[in-house]
Order: sequence, then structure tokens, then C-alpha cells
Amino acid sequence: MSEEKKSEEKKTVEKTSTTKQVILEWVRDIAIAIVIALAISMIVKPTVVKESSMEPNFYANDYIFLSRLAYKFGGQPEKGDVIVFRTNSNSLLDDSGKHKLLIKRVIGVPGDKIRIVHGEVYINGEPDDQSYTRDGDTTGYIEDAVVPEGKLFCMGDNREVSIDSRSGEVGFIDQDTIVGKAVFRLLPLGNMGVIHNVYDVKEG
Repeated sequence: MSEEKKSEEKKTVEKTSTTKQVILEWVRDIAIAIVIALAISMIVKPTVVKESSMEPNFYANDYIFLSRLAYKFGGQPEKGDVIVFRTNSNSLLDDSGKHKLLIKRVIGVPGDKIRIVHGEVYINGEPDDQSYTRDGDTTGYIEDAVVPEGKLFCMGDNREVSIDSRSGEVGFIDQDTIVGKAVFRLLPLGNMGVIHNVYDVKEG
């Protein structure tokens, strides 16, 4: 075999080896990207607000991120947290026939006594601050309902239109149905940032 032919074969082998190496690197990078994406999806879930029940703090088409781990490992929902949960009512279904996802604010946690009368909300006998809501008052009537263990009492910030724990369709929220806690707003860009607990902000 001539030296020229040997040289050509060597180049062919080297080219094949380089091609295999490039392919393996691509496969590795894609696999890493998939693993990272899966890991992120287990921690954070993006979602879009679809209705007006949380105005004036959240509007339709707001793009937010939910923390899936906020209440894992011993963490508990707190008053003022904004959560997304899946309803149990067969009268609240989405277009695909699945139980709707709702976004609401936690108002009462297990053991709290809730009273709603004459537009005012009382938590354990104390009047609740409603200045962050759309109209500053709350429709409906509830007489000293105690939040059971493992449940939450939640309402939308737009109390006039919100279907929430005041309604028999929703009632107390089972904590097991929580998809995640709203922690960050991406869109609109003018409101981009961390989602703070309205009660903590007022107290601070």
C-alpha cells in the first residue's frame, strides 16, 4: 500500500472518529438539557392567569411562576399566600373537561375562625385588612366557620366576581390539591418581580 493511500485512510479514520465524538457530545448535551428541564419542572411551574378574580393584583394574561416545593418538607401555607389549586367540583371544569385550576389568596389556615358580614371579614374575631382588594369589601355571609385541619379558606382579591371558599362549589381548599405558590411574575414586564405577601408588605 502506497504512503499516499495510507495517509488518505488515516484521514478517513480521523474524520470518522471526530464525527462520532461530535455526535456523542451533542447527545450528552441534549441529555443534560433534558435532565435540567425535568428538574426545573419539578421545582417551578409556569402558568398564565386567565380570569379577573385576582384583580387589582393579578390580571388576565399575567405570566407567573409557581413554586412546587413551597409547602413540601414541612412548609405550610400562610395567610396572604397566593396559590393555584385544582378544584374538586364537577361544576368547575375547563374546556378539556378536567377540574379547573384556580388562583386565590389564602385568608384562613387550619384553626382560624372566619366570619363575613356586612362586607367585612373577621379572622378569629379581628377585622381583616381589605385595602389590597379591588373594592375594599367582601360580599357574602359566613358565620364563624372554623377552617379544618389540612384545609384552607381562600378568596380572590376581586371579591365581587371571585368563585372561592365562600361558594359551595369550592368551599374549604384541600391542601393536597395545591399545585404551587405564586412566587414570581414574568409578564407584563412592567410588573416583573418577586410576588410578595400583601400582609407582610403592610406590616413591614
